[in-house]
Amino acid sequence: IGEVLTMFFGVVLVKQIGLHGEENAVLLPLAATQILWINLVTDGAPALALGVDPADPDVMKRMPRSRAEGILTVQMWLGIFLVGAIMATGTLLVLDASLPGGFLAGSGDMRYAQTMAFTTLMMFQLFNVFNARSDEQSAFQGLFQNHWLWSAIGLSLTLHVLVIYLPFLQNAFSTTALNARDWLFCAIVASSVLWLRELSKLVTRARRHRLGFRPNPERNPL
Repeated sequence: IGEVLTMFFGVVLVKQIGLHGEENAVLLPLAATQILWINLVTDGAPALALGVDPADPDVMKRMPRSRAEGILTVQMWLGIFLVGAIMATGTLLVLDASLPGGFLAGSGDMRYAQTMAFTTLMMFQLFNVFNARSDEQSAFQGLFQNHWLWSAIGLSLTLHVLVIYLPFLQNAFSTTALNARDWLFCAIVASSVLWLRELSKLVTRARRHRLGFRPNPERNPL
């Protein structure tokens, strides 16, 4: 959902906040090939690796779910939209800081700005992989238990580096080389999804602890 919100609000807002690209060029946060790359390559290997992640240790302490409750609960939907909003906001912030005009005026061209946005969104996805390990437990719990997950993240990051620096891939994906300062900026912004999701999980755990996992007498789990 992060890519969807980024493209939607990006197209709507870039002109409103005064961002400037090449003359008569349509300002798009991401190129079509970049969106495909994130969906098919960046997300692919980590998503498969999550399948062998250890089970949540508190799963048997929860009350049974009602048969009338959907697979995706209200809490899950809220988490999805929270993460999507964080990703979109951060990616558009980096795009803004990479182009002339806007709130954070930069000096780059459209290709550079799209590469920065592309890299930030890629890092958002990789940081969010740790969030996806559990809806309630900290991402840092059992952080190194799943070696497949770390290998998948390393593979996704390596492939992204190739897209950024190999000339024939630069042409295919509309990218340009970034320096260390650019990478650091993208990483700092993208890490926000991890810290903010950790905060929301902390609130959820505190609420559950306060309730003591007591059953709801008005709710029939069957």
